[in-house]
Amino acid sequence: MFDRILYGGDYNPNQWEKAVWSEDMRIFKEANINSATINVFSWAKIQPSENEYYFDELDEVIEMLSKENYDIVLATSTAAMPGWMYKKYPEVAHVDYDGRTHKFGGRHNNCPSSEIFRKYSSRLAGKLAERYGSNPHVTCWHINNEYGNYCYCEKCEAAFRVWVKDKYQTIEAVNKAWNMEFWGHTLYDFDEIVVPNALSEGIGYDKTAFAGISIDYCRFMSDSRLETFKLEKAAIREHDKDTAITTNLMGTYKGLDYFKWAKELDIVSWDNYPAYDTPWSQVAMTHDLMRGVKDQQPFMLMEQTPSQQNWQAYNSLKKPGQMRAQSYQTIAHGADTIQFFQLRRSVGACEKFHGAVIEHVGTENTRVFRETAELGEELTRLSEIIGAKAPSEVGMIFDWDNYWALEYTSGPSVDLKYVDQIHKYYRYFYDQNISVDMLAVDADFSNYKVIVAPVLYMVKEGMKEALQAFVENGGTLITGFMSGIVDQSDNVHLGGYPGPLREMCGIWAEEIDALAPEQSNTVVLADGTTGTSHLLCDIIHLEGAESLAEYTSNFYAGSPAVTKNNFGKGQVYYFGTELEPALLDKILADATAAVKPVLAEPTKLEVAVREKDGHRYFFIMNFTDEELPLPAEFVGKTDILKGHVLEEHDLAKYTTYLVKM
Repeated sequence: MFDRILYGGDYNPNQWEKAVWSEDMRIFKEANINSATINVFSWAKIQPSENEYYFDELDEVIEMLSKENYDIVLATSTAAMPGWMYKKYPEVAHVDYDGRTHKFGGRHNNCPSSEIFRKYSSRLAGKLAERYGSNPHVTCWHINNEYGNYCYCEKCEAAFRVWVKDKYQTIEAVNKAWNMEFWGHTLYDFDEIVVPNALSEGIGYDKTAFAGISIDYCRFMSDSRLETFKLEKAAIREHDKDTAITTNLMGTYKGLDYFKWAKELDIVSWDNYPAYDTPWSQVAMTHDLMRGVKDQQPFMLMEQTPSQQNWQAYNSLKKPGQMRAQSYQTIAHGADTIQFFQLRRSVGACEKFHGAVIEHVGTENTRVFRETAELGEELTRLSEIIGAKAPSEVGMIFDWDNYWALEYTSGPSVDLKYVDQIHKYYRYFYDQNISVDMLAVDADFSNYKVIVAPVLYMVKEGMKEALQAFVENGGTLITGFMSGIVDQSDNVHLGGYPGPLREMCGIWAEEIDALAPEQSNTVVLADGTTGTSHLLCDIIHLEGAESLAEYTSNFYAGSPAVTKNNFGKGQVYYFGTELEPALLDKILADATAAVKPVLAEPTKLEVAVREKDGHRYFFIMNFTDEELPLPAEFVGKTDILKGHVLEEHDLAKYTTYLVKM
């Protein structure tokens, strides 16, 4: 995709006097910055009125960057509409969950069903492509920015009715799918369908009386936002047939089905903003998800901060070495770019305290800049890694339909969160340095030895058959509580939990007990190891499976808590409760015994691998608070980041090496 690692980020010279521009170019050169994302929020500047366009300033910016041999990531500016559009066409405004129509202000402020917005956003994208598409320095198009916000206006309501009719064909099918006999909600015509917000079916933003309609509205809104992206993409392609097109995703953002979106992106890009207390395993997992949404292809890191965020509750500084180590973790998990928000700190508004390569002091004489320059110098030597793949024997299912459905369900616990449950299993593999691919539910499972599917609450058409074939052919499936419960419309699979997975798992879960945060049960493994379990507890009956752990407290003491079932040539592990990490790890170690970590020697270091042209690139990183010994396998090898031979020694926190073997 690129012939060098893009290193740069979001740049807004239009916010500054032109005298600052040349100073920026001088300072950026010292950091080996080679790319800039521009024009992200310039719609009002470029189009001051309905039929007037002004490109003079953008022409100057692009000419300056082209002369400096920058790779330009050119945005279409459509994430915030100009004021004249609201004034003349107030119907472009979005309506929020509470039914309030928004005024001019903020961003992500349009209704995706608005034909006015669609007309002018795609027209602007086309004009930009017509003007700049032939410039060889424009190496990537960036449409909109961080898509989000649902709309509940009358236009979206009308469009939703059309979407529903296309999907279900008849109103009888809608009633069945949404179980509208409940509470006497039977529909007789499509025009009786209303959007599920606080004025209708909503019970707070994340709860609903009718999950069927609410899940479908998530699907519809994701599709609607995607349609606006596709319109801009088509407008660009009228003038530029080849340049890569992307938009920046947001990791585990709940609102949009990124597996579906990734099919329309030439390359995935995303913005990485962990909090001060986000586990490094969860950061790694999210990178893997962004690689996974487009069939394990390398991705772009579109945004990270060089120092601190401005919008979280506690915006702590990145400690010395942290930004560098975090950047290499990103590359280790599949990134071919490192880009920042932002290159120069804004003088005002809500992001003025968001970190930047050039701080408010306006010079290169800062710790942050020195670290940025160090990383930039190293990245100039790493073009050989572009396109390298991250091989994995373990696949983990991540599915937005399940994400929406699980967190809409009324019970059994408000503490049951989809991403948290995925991460509890991912953390084990991270600690063992076992590479994981994040997979869609319709992925090809045959390339993996182990498939992990926590809280696979919604089993849609074809999923049972795909998983069953995987296990019958010798694979290991790991699943557990709140799996196999409902179909694609959130209606329960009758016949006992875990529904379509019951035969494969060899168990029947009769009841599901919810434990409050202060409650726990005790559990004993088959080898006598004891510990605790939390959150949920399935009360399980064996139907061919063997028990690997039993409850030793509560009225269901003595019943199985974890099971294993041989099925065909493979096996299924079922976790009926949330085990404490030590117990979970012990059973997962047995379940994944056939899977090899990237490094045989046990270590608390994160060691990740990318492969290309017969070479393996080992990223060795210390994200712990301990000093940890260098694994013996790397003693005597050369760290290609600094060019020195590695000797036996301890690595301090954030120490990072890259070894080619």
